[in-house]
Amino acid sequence: MTLTTLIIGVGIAALLLTGLVAVFNKGHKNWIMTYLQNFTGALFIFSGYVKAIDPLGTAYKMEQYFTEFESTFQDTWFSFIAPLFPFLSDLSIGFSVFMIVFEIVLGIMLIIGHRPKLTSWAFLLLVAFFTFLTGFTYLTGYVPEGVNFFSFSSWDSYKATNMKVTDCGCFGDFLVLEPKVSFLKDVFLLIPAIYFVIRHRDMHQWFSSKIRWVIIGLSSLVFLIYCFSNFYWDIPGTDFRPFNKGKDVRTTKMVEEDAQANVQIVAYQLKSKEDGSILELPYAEYLKKFKELKLTHDVVDQIKTEPSIKKTKISDFEITDIDGNDVTYEVIDREGMHLMVVSYKMYGDAIKKNRTVTDTTYIIDSLDVEGEIEIVKKVDKLTEREESYFDYVWEDDFLENYKDLIAPMAAAAKADNVGMYSVVGGAGEEMINDFKAEAGLQDFKFYTADDILLKTIVRSNPGVVLWKDGVIVDKWHYKHLPSYDEIMKMHR
Repeated sequence: MTLTTLIIGVGIAALLLTGLVAVFNKGHKNWIMTYLQNFTGALFIFSGYVKAIDPLGTAYKMEQYFTEFESTFQDTWFSFIAPLFPFLSDLSIGFSVFMIVFEIVLGIMLIIGHRPKLTSWAFLLLVAFFTFLTGFTYLTGYVPEGVNFFSFSSWDSYKATNMKVTDCGCFGDFLVLEPKVSFLKDVFLLIPAIYFVIRHRDMHQWFSSKIRWVIIGLSSLVFLIYCFSNFYWDIPGTDFRPFNKGKDVRTTKMVEEDAQANVQIVAYQLKSKEDGSILELPYAEYLKKFKELKLTHDVVDQIKTEPSIKKTKISDFEITDIDGNDVTYEVIDREGMHLMVVSYKMYGDAIKKNRTVTDTTYIIDSLDVEGEIEIVKKVDKLTEREESYFDYVWEDDFLENYKDLIAPMAAAAKADNVGMYSVVGGAGEEMINDFKAEAGLQDFKFYTADDILLKTIVRSNPGVVLWKDGVIVDKWHYKHLPSYDEIMKMHR
């Protein structure tokens, strides 16, 4: 689906709702107002619903925003705001659920005309908030690497690779919009938002005030429960992400990489060292003038052909062992079934401590024993020194999930000669080895990967993914994880 088809669909739904108002609600005052109420209301309900399918996706997106806001504000006059964003990041999932339910309920309030003045102002404030987010996302494309957003004089030509948050998540993973399109969409929505505030008395209303309150209350409760069912109790029932069930990751990755490798450079964008003007030259001409241009211009960007297949997150699928060796294709090229345990974050605290270590210095000597030379090692001296180390204190629930769920499954898989391993994010060898000892998984293989990639694969920490010949067969939230025998019975 594209934004155009979505707008057409919402527009048709708004026409049908407006027709119902004309037939059953004779008290309507303004056809333009009625249509805009229905259009924006239906758009917000749909936008909120596709995010409610995957509330963690919105939470992760907010974490990205908060991280960028912290780094943006900390070196400015507004540095006092920066410490607020790590705090908000810790509350991102609660913030996500609140915003999603609020967006859906606000859409319902628009359609039924509940509390017109309050609804109008709430809609304007929410659209203004969305416009700020999408505007920030888009405008960072003009901010070169290493330049603060507020250093406007240092802004350069737009480059998508400059953006730290690559999309706003307006429609979750259902419909990913380019930042500029998202920004213009929200700017457009400011028009009805301002109109609602000015002419809120012209809004149509359905039902009595008491019934409208009941509708709002029930809707809030239903969608709150629905959100929790899609992250706290289970993984989303519908998966719009690249690593969905049935996805042939092996083939898709190979095809996407081949498409990227066949991209051609068609031109170079250059910036004059003298006056800062931008020059774009075809590739062949740039090569001819390379020596003289190197003295007078800096390369700003390469203009390339579009890949034959659009890149997805699957292209970023990379896994390494704890020694840093790439084992990506070792994983996806495995034949038959194997189980991957995914933890984008290992929940625990690393407490730095000091300890006394004794170093022993030896003297190596040789003795002639009955004509044979024997090497003898003698203690010369003992030296004590202080060294730092980390003592890991793991969160009880996280550790127990591995002990009670993963360890028994790993033992059963090993006995059945089925591969099983864990992929974790943000962990080093020392941390992993400590956790393996605590969880009773000394012989269990642990790999590492980017935490954002792992969040994309499965919305559970830990979560379990069943693979077969490079294809994702099934996924489970740890709270709904079947036993090993049940998994094999379902899929063998």
